[in-house]
Amino acid sequence: MIVPVLDDLPTDDPADDLRPRDAAQDAVEPDHGSPQPRPTPRAVVQSFGMLAAAVLVGVLAVMPAPYAVNGPGPTTDVLGEVDGEPLIEVEGASTYPSTGELRLTTISGVGGPGYPAYLLNVLRGWLSPASVVRPVEDVYPQDASREEIEESNAGLMVSSQENAAVAALTELGLEVPATLVVAGTVEGTDAEGKLEEGDVLTAMDGEALPDYQSLVARLAEVEPGDTVTLTVTRHSRTVDVPVVTGEREGGGAQIGVFIDPSFDMPVDVSINIEGIGGPSAGTMFALGLVDLLTPEDEANGQVIAGTGTIDVTGAVGPIGGIRQKLAGAVRDGAAWFLAPSDNCDEVVGHVPDGLRVVEVSTLHEAREAMVAIGAGEGEDLPTCTAG
Repeated sequence: MIVPVLDDLPTDDPADDLRPRDAAQDAVEPDHGSPQPRPTPRAVVQSFGMLAAAVLVGVLAVMPAPYAVNGPGPTTDVLGEVDGEPLIEVEGASTYPSTGELRLTTISGVGGPGYPAYLLNVLRGWLSPASVVRPVEDVYPQDASREEIEESNAGLMVSSQENAAVAALTELGLEVPATLVVAGTVEGTDAEGKLEEGDVLTAMDGEALPDYQSLVARLAEVEPGDTVTLTVTRHSRTVDVPVVTGEREGGGAQIGVFIDPSFDMPVDVSINIEGIGGPSAGTMFALGLVDLLTPEDEANGQVIAGTGTIDVTGAVGPIGGIRQKLAGAVRDGAAWFLAPSDNCDEVVGHVPDGLRVVEVSTLHEAREAMVAIGAGEGEDLPTCTAG
């Protein structure tokens, strides 16, 4: 906290400067022998009270509080540069300039392991409409260290960058072959005990699966409870495994396996960003890559912010801290914000003045929104509504 200090305050009656003075008066020496008045008991009590209060405030200011405080973090233009280098770099394909900005948004916070929140942080958080204060156990796992949380967030960031690249290249019509490696099975499903870690999934019901999108498309045609035949390569042998599908959360069929795909990228994509973790920048990474790889200037001078996870199929998922990200976006000059549809309930009633929110659920929708905004036709785009 910065406390203003007022220097050079007058200690005498200001009217003294208006009274006539003479040399004799100025030459009078103070009487050092005069007794000084003794402080009254009330003054002593007040002094000790003020001292105690100051000490208490000082102690509370540095005492950790059991809360996590999150507020608007910095935003970054994915079409821009970081330390003189393009944030997104592509080798093996032509890229094109853009006059607009696509800004990923973040939240900044204190209160996690290794970053304790103090009373002053909490008080500022309570007073700020753009911040949120929650019990720390509701935000961070209490059995995880600072290093473990940072490592997890870094891993999620790397995964989001790969997903963004695959989704963007697929959106542009490029093929992204993938080796579909089984990383494990879901407990309680029919696949448990039938498929093994390290199996490579190559076909379903006799149809080849050259990429992850093919697997998703085939599963979309299957009803939960149907039996499918999975062809896998196991220890250099081809094995057919019949599996009864289950129902996945959100609807649709699942085969009950975890897939760790290994992608054969048709171009090399690298994203140069540090100090940001988690998966929520995926949608803006993908959108930036689409803009860079197309000759059209889609953003066309507009400042568009956004957030959202993304998977390799281009599905945009919800994130945390949407209200703080809205505040950070408008603070940094954005007029538009692309928000995941699943976050709309948190958006309604909390959109800052000067910002228009567009809801999106896929990368294709986000791309269409970017084109419409750049063309000056964004007013008709769908926004979050109560419901």
